Amino acid sequence: MNRHVNAIAGRLSLRPPQRRSLEVLDRIMEITPPGKGADVAAKLATIRGEFPSVTDFERDFPSLCFALATGVGKTRLMGAFISYLHQAHGIDNFFVLAPNLTIYNKLIADFTPNTPKYVFRGIAEFATDAPMVITGDNYEQQNVTGGSFLGTVRINIFNISKINSEVRGGKSPRIKRLSEYIGASYFDYLAGLPDLVLLMDESHRYRASAGIRAINELRPILGLELTATPYVETSKGTLPFKNVIVDYPLGRAMADGFVKEPAVVTRKDFDPKGMSADEIERLKLEDGVRLHEGVKVELETFAREFDKPIVKPFVLVIARDTTHAGQLLALIQSDAFFEGRYKDKVIQVDSSKTGAEEEAMIARLLKVEHAEEPTEIVIHVNMLKEGWDVTNLYTIVPLRAANARVLIEQSIGRGLRLPYGVRTGVTTVDRLNIVAHDRFQEIVDEAKRPGSTIQLQSVVLDMDRIGQKTATMVSQSQLASQLGFKPATPTSSTQVAGQDQPVAFDKPQEQALAQLAYGVIQKLSGDPQTVPTVEHLRKPEVQAAIVQAVEEQRIPAQLELKGLAEEPDIAAVVAKTVDLVACQTIDMPRILVVPKGEVRSGFNPVTLDLAALRYASVSDELWVQHLRTGQLDVVALGRGGVQEARLEDYVVSGLIDFDDISYDDHADLLYDLAGQTVRHFLGYLSEDDTRKVLRCYQQPIAGFIHAQMQKHWFEEAAGYEVKISKGFTELKPSAYSYAVQEPPADYRISPQDKSNMGRYLFGGFQRCLYPVQKFESDAERKLAVILEREAQKWFRPAKGQFQIYYRDGADHREYQPDFVAETDTTIYMLEPKMRKEMQDSVVLAKKEVAVSWCANASAHALSHGGKPWRYLLIPHDAIAENMTLSGLAKQFWTNWR
Repeated sequence: MNRHVNAIAGRLSLRPPQRRSLEVLDRIMEITPPGKGADVAAKLATIRGEFPSVTDFERDFPSLCFALATGVGKTRLMGAFISYLHQAHGIDNFFVLAPNLTIYNKLIADFTPNTPKYVFRGIAEFATDAPMVITGDNYEQQNVTGGSFLGTVRINIFNISKINSEVRGGKSPRIKRLSEYIGASYFDYLAGLPDLVLLMDESHRYRASAGIRAINELRPILGLELTATPYVETSKGTLPFKNVIVDYPLGRAMADGFVKEPAVVTRKDFDPKGMSADEIERLKLEDGVRLHEGVKVELETFAREFDKPIVKPFVLVIARDTTHAGQLLALIQSDAFFEGRYKDKVIQVDSSKTGAEEEAMIARLLKVEHAEEPTEIVIHVNMLKEGWDVTNLYTIVPLRAANARVLIEQSIGRGLRLPYGVRTGVTTVDRLNIVAHDRFQEIVDEAKRPGSTIQLQSVVLDMDRIGQKTATMVSQSQLASQLGFKPATPTSSTQVAGQDQPVAFDKPQEQALAQLAYGVIQKLSGDPQTVPTVEHLRKPEVQAAIVQAVEEQRIPAQLELKGLAEEPDIAAVVAKTVDLVACQTIDMPRILVVPKGEVRSGFNPVTLDLAALRYASVSDELWVQHLRTGQLDVVALGRGGVQEARLEDYVVSGLIDFDDISYDDHADLLYDLAGQTVRHFLGYLSEDDTRKVLRCYQQPIAGFIHAQMQKHWFEEAAGYEVKISKGFTELKPSAYSYAVQEPPADYRISPQDKSNMGRYLFGGFQRCLYPVQKFESDAERKLAVILEREAQKWFRPAKGQFQIYYRDGADHREYQPDFVAETDTTIYMLEPKMRKEMQDSVVLAKKEVAVSWCANASAHALSHGGKPWRYLLIPHDAIAENMTLSGLAKQFWTNWR
């Protein structure tokens, strides 16, 4: 494998389909080196010999299509292609074609340094010598013969739709006009370059246009097409591309988790009999908005719980025509529609606009993604086109007639991008909803049709539940509420628990001083030498330092005249704030375990158990079928058809895709494992059949080997040093979704529906450091009853509170204990667990790191007069309300060995 491929894939964090595409390009450059005046027919024959899906370049120069599903990252792949071609082959000149103004502007931004989605971030060479971006708006100002123009990577970005408009009537495009610098057109200059590579974004949009015929005259040495739909629609039907070399369809992207999971939605027991078309339409629209309101709450709850930016979702309503769109707009803006809540939150996109007006209109739609923009419903007639790369479309209500295939393929295309770039594991955050009551079964049947690449989930709305208004309940600590703090970025659906409780400081001036004092205390927590525990805040010298810091930060009230206004007693405010912090905080130090000296990590030698690997020989007939049906990267030719020189290379190539395997550090081990695997298959297959099996099942074979390698992972250091970076940490806020009409339940009473404990919000606590909590089981609720009775204070930690990590295979995951409780003598970390899970490997891995953390925390606390920590892993059936905390501790305390 070319070293540049590995380096670029790592630095740009390429996803597997992007990396496969880069590897295929590397192979193409190896077997058909590029150059001017090459024999195009000979190159096609060579490429077709390894990649049978490429039957024709369809141009006068070698051109290959990389078909990657929407949301996988075609623009980043373009950046990887350019980086590779420059670094590995010295190519400096690139011509990038955009299909419309929206994508044209987006590409310019993405290729410009210091922009949010800069495609070369991580490429060291381009950090010091960024490529020159030349556009269709500024190319005439370029001095192509000047010294500063030489020796630099040049990326030309042009809008093909503008070129199409310029060549109407047989005219020459503006790019062919004479240049004052070199006496020839810029077009002729590009055509004369010996290393021009053409990259075509969304190439299906302009394959047969007059503009692309003019662009063909550039005579590039190579064309690279990128699209999610490798076919064109004609009057004679659908014509697939003949030069597709990598095909990663939408179905694969869904299965691999790179895009949202689409779901078709209907009502429970929906029966359209007796309903008019207008009534069905109104019902779908209203249910779509009800669903949207629930999604909005779940997105905010997730963002607050995991400390992510809040995503504002919106609904896309697809109308029949502009008249219908206007009627829908009037309905949604009326007081009768959800009490007029969406009157100012809906926009109509006029699909009668064309050309530049249409492009400008779609560009404005990008504002819908901004949280501060109020729009939550967009009414549109035609399916929105490429370039509208929003990530916050969560509900689609199609109200125009279309067959099931069109509804599936066109409706979901614009809503598949994930707001956080990856799936979160939270269904609502990862799902795109298509409301289709009357077409539900038809769409489900179409998705199940043999040959369909899209698998849809089904969502049935329970009107008893969806009719309930929900909101996000922010449960910040009692301390934060007492000091008058409010959650950041509140929305219309944000509720704050405990707001009815009195604040500690009635006067606004004193509350402001208390908040300043709290900020100073948080900074002091980062100085464990001075303030190793929260009790050390009570020392006179520490409080004096806090008072001084508050006085320096304090801003006197406006128009306050010295001697006339009452001067606040800053020392008294600080003393009261310190007392509140000490009473409402549990000493949770921030612990860092740092290795001493040189650290070595990796895998020890492994003798593989390969008995379960008994793949049958792949027949030639099946081999051809895989290629013909486009499943090349699914089960056949796992690396996009790349032919490896040695059988072992297939195994090694699959293994180095894992994040914890470095080829440079593990090359000998990898080839040893690959040798064991090859010998295993050669034991019952011929060499030719072994090659086919290794190509066909490369990914599952690599995964099988990688799983066995995990038991042989090692990390060695001369020793480890425990460092305390904070003496104590503030309590993080939690967030929960809840039904507004259901007040918090009494924690002392077991709910009737114990199978759905996660829906209940519990309150009524006296010793909990938060006003409300949620429990995942009734055993957790019972443990809360015990803690309320016997602990001084307790709480359930929010995400990120402890920053304790355990190893789970190749990953390091965060462990968050279920409860923390402080008594007169001890601080407990408690983990209730189903008895059958007590010996689970993940549970034991969490236990090991938690016990180690408690040992380090105890050592720190005891050296400063604090309390020791103990970890309790408790089986669920051992928890009863008549149990005592000390009794549970005697049975289940795990001491550090």
